[in-house]
Amino acid sequence: MIGLLGGSFDPVHNGHLIVGQVATETLGLECLRFLPAREQPFKRGQHCAPAEHRAAMLALAIEGTPGFALERAELEREGPSYTVDTLRALHQREPGVELLLLLGADAAADLPLWREAGEIPRLAQVVVFARPGSPVPQSPMISRTIRVPAIDISATEIRRRVREGRSIRYWVPDAVAEYVGHHRLYLDPE
Repeated sequence: MIGLLGGSFDPVHNGHLIVGQVATETLGLECLRFLPAREQPFKRGQHCAPAEHRAAMLALAIEGTPGFALERAELEREGPSYTVDTLRALHQREPGVELLLLLGADAAADLPLWREAGEIPRLAQVVVFARPGSPVPQSPMISRTIRVPAIDISATEIRRRVREGRSIRYWVPDAVAEYVGHHRLYLDPE
């Protein structure tokens, strides 16, 4: 089974990595592929760093972690990153692969609004993260719920800290913090 954890990763942070590790262990995944969106449909025009920078930071964050990989499928397509298109492309590229789409409770709540939402559970099992204090929506599209720790780290807060000249050490992997500083990301007001 291959897990897919998508998002903006603007920037990737330690919370993403912890949740990814817990999901990999809990679900017994062969591999967890981090899937950065070129442009999330619900966040059009709101990404703070270009897609290639977000992918580069993600590659640095997962480098050397067994079972973690960067999936570039959405970066290689123009336009908004629709999950249904990505799942179809992965099935075409890798026939017979069993995919698990991993979502936070907030994303799962919006799942019925996604493009061709009814097709998504046919292409991948939908697994939702249950965090303390975040209710998991009830939906026939969700095949499983797993518990993950509540980690109060957000990309929004990290970007704010960078703009204010504050440290992001321990919020993101060291290589990501160095990349952000070297490329002078997140300095402009959002």
